Amino acid sequence: MRAIFITAAIGFLTTSLAWAADSAPAKDKAATKTAATETKKAPAKKKAAVTPERQQLKTAAISVAAGVEAAEAALTPAELAIAERVQTGNLPCELGTSVSLEADPKAPGYFNLKMKNVSYRMFPVATTTGAIRLEDQKAGAVWLQLANKSMLMNHKLGQRLADECLSPAQSVVAEALRKNPLPSVLDAPAAPAVAQKAAQ
Repeated sequence: MRAIFITAAIGFLTTSLAWAADSAPAKDKAATKTAATETKKAPAKKKAAVTPERQQLKTAAISVAAGVEAAEAALTPAELAIAERVQTGNLPCELGTSVSLEADPKAPGYFNLKMKNVSYRMFPVATTTGAIRLEDQKAGAVWLQLANKSMLMNHKLGQRLADECLSPAQSVVAEALRKNPLPSVLDAPAAPAVAQKAAQ
């Protein structure tokens, strides 16, 4: 009788342990699902309120940045005088390319230059040769305007991006130079008449 009881108890324990093993993952899943639901329901953390001191610092930083930008944007009277001589518009160049050069109405002396899908913000730079020069120093672009043509270069890339760009006024000068080319610097200068008589 005792042996039968022990056997029955062992059987019951074995069945209980098997049932507990099978039900444990389900309990874990239910606990995980409950935790996830509670996480979703939990209210989002509010952003820290902006203190007056922090707002003042932000305002001061914006003002300083605006002041620096304004100082960089200010041009000298000489640079503004150069800007007045810049020829703008849609300028055809060699090889079928073209350049669009327009003055910025909001920033006197500044120009927006576009070529294909590239844009530059240019400003005048004084030169010793008298040529009109515009630069976009960040991009390394340089626009040179001569009497008979203009050209766009990028000194960072070491490339000439556009050449023989002509405004209507430059076209007139270029045509005149084709008909009456200037003497080459390699040509020997004509001897003055007084020197010729003295030599005779």
